[in-house]
Amino acid sequence: MAKRVSHKDSMCGVARPLDAIGDWWSLLIIRDAFDGLRRFGEFQKSLGLAKNILSARLSNLVAHGIMDTVPASDGGSYREYVLTQKGQGLFPLLVALRQWGEDFFFEPNEPHVTLVDRATKLPVRRLELRAQDGRIIMAEDTVIVLPPLAASERE
Repeated sequence: MAKRVSHKDSMCGVARPLDAIGDWWSLLIIRDAFDGLRRFGEFQKSLGLAKNILSARLSNLVAHGIMDTVPASDGGSYREYVLTQKGQGLFPLLVALRQWGEDFFFEPNEPHVTLVDRATKLPVRRLELRAQDGRIIMAEDTVIVLPPLAASERE
């Protein structure tokens, strides 16, 4: 198997985070953490993942500051995994992925889980990308701008 390439020095805001969350197990662990799972065994049961792989993914998420370990909430001797602020920041990404999946990976009227507002029990509104002036924008309305060269690079 080929060794994974690190993107830690990339200037791209899509590439760099992939070192932390670039495999499906990591995103599914994060999804489960948003659903309230905290214990190693809970993640393992939910995902059906081998202990060594789960351990490696959890260690990677902790190393990247996405999750942290805390003392067990029931006072037991084990540790629990919780999302950090950085991890909580992934919620819009997971909602976007969920909505994209619902649009393109289910047949019309095929049953699937639904994300709802806890207070109203209504489905969460579709995510929209908006310009500074409030307009809804799509990919064709955007362009990538490279940062200016550092002074040492110009000489």
